[in-house]
Amino acid sequence: ALTVFALVAIIVLDLTVIARRQRTVTTKDAVRWVLVYIGLAVVFAAGLFIFAPGSSGQEFVAGYITEYSLSVDNLFVFMIIMTRFSVPALAQDKVLYIGIVLSLVLRAVFIFAGAAAIAAASWVFYILGGFLIYTAVQLALEDPDDEPDFHNNAVLRFMHRILPISEDYDGRRLVTREGKRRMLTPLVIVIAAIGMANVVFALDSIPAIFGLTSDAYIIFTANALALMGLRQLYFLIEGLLEKVVYLSKGLAVILGFIGVKLVIEALHHSHLDHVGSFQLPEIGIVTSLLFIVVTLAITTVVSLLKTNRDRARSE
Repeated sequence: ALTVFALVAIIVLDLTVIARRQRTVTTKDAVRWVLVYIGLAVVFAAGLFIFAPGSSGQEFVAGYITEYSLSVDNLFVFMIIMTRFSVPALAQDKVLYIGIVLSLVLRAVFIFAGAAAIAAASWVFYILGGFLIYTAVQLALEDPDDEPDFHNNAVLRFMHRILPISEDYDGRRLVTREGKRRMLTPLVIVIAAIGMANVVFALDSIPAIFGLTSDAYIIFTANALALMGLRQLYFLIEGLLEKVVYLSKGLAVILGFIGVKLVIEALHHSHLDHVGSFQLPEIGIVTSLLFIVVTLAITTVVSLLKTNRDRARSE
C-alpha cells in the first residue's frame, strides 16, 4: 500500500511539472529526470538489500535492468508513432507519460495474474520459457526496417468511429471546441497507440522478468520504476538510438537466455536434473544479472563501432 501510494504521488508530481512546462523538453531536463528515476530505483533496491530477506535486492536489480533494457526497444516504436501522427513537439511529453501510466495499470493485471498462475502450477514455466525462446528467434530474424502501421490498427479505427475526434491538434490539449461542440483531439488516439504498444511489449518483458523472480511485488515495482523513467530517456537518447543498430539482436540474446533458464527451472521442479549424461545447471540470479549487463555492454560497443565505421566509409 505504501509503495502504490508513493508511485501515485510521483505520477501526480510529474504530471504537475508537465502541465506547468510551457516549452519542449531540453536535454538538461531529460538528464535531470532520468537521474531522479534511476536514483529512486537505487534507493528502492538499497531498501530491499537492507530490509528484505533472501535475494530480493538482487532479483529487483536484475529485473529492473532487464525491464529497462527491453523497454528501450519501445522507444523506437514511440518515435514511429510520434512521426506517423505528426504530434506537436510541445505535446509529446504529456502524451508519452499518460500512455506509459495507462500501460502500467494494464501491466499490473498481467503481473499478478502471471504470479498466481506460476504459484498454482510449475508447468507454466515451460510455456513462458518456450514463448521467450520463440520471441528471441523472431526478434533476431526480424527486419529492422519493418515499421508497424498504427493508422491501420483495428482498435484505433474503432475509436475514430465511436468518439468525436477532431481533425487537427490544439496544442497539447486532449479536448478542444469546434464551434459549439466539444471534441477530443488526435492526442487521444496517440495515447491509446502508445499504451497498446507498451502492453504488446509487456508480452515479452513480463515473462522475461518471471524468469528472474516469481515475486509479484518485485516484478511490479521493477516494471513501474523502469516505465516511469522511460519517458525522459526518450528525449535523452532520441539520437543515440539510431546508433545502437544491434539492440534488437542483444535483446534477442537476453530473451533467449532467460527462456532457457525458465525451461531448466521447470525441469528442476519436475525433478529432472539430468538430460542423458548432462547435468542441468543451476542458474542463479547473480549469474543472470552478469549475463544481462555483459550482453548489453557488448551490444552497445559493437553497435557504436559499426556506426562509426560506416560513417567513416561514407566520408
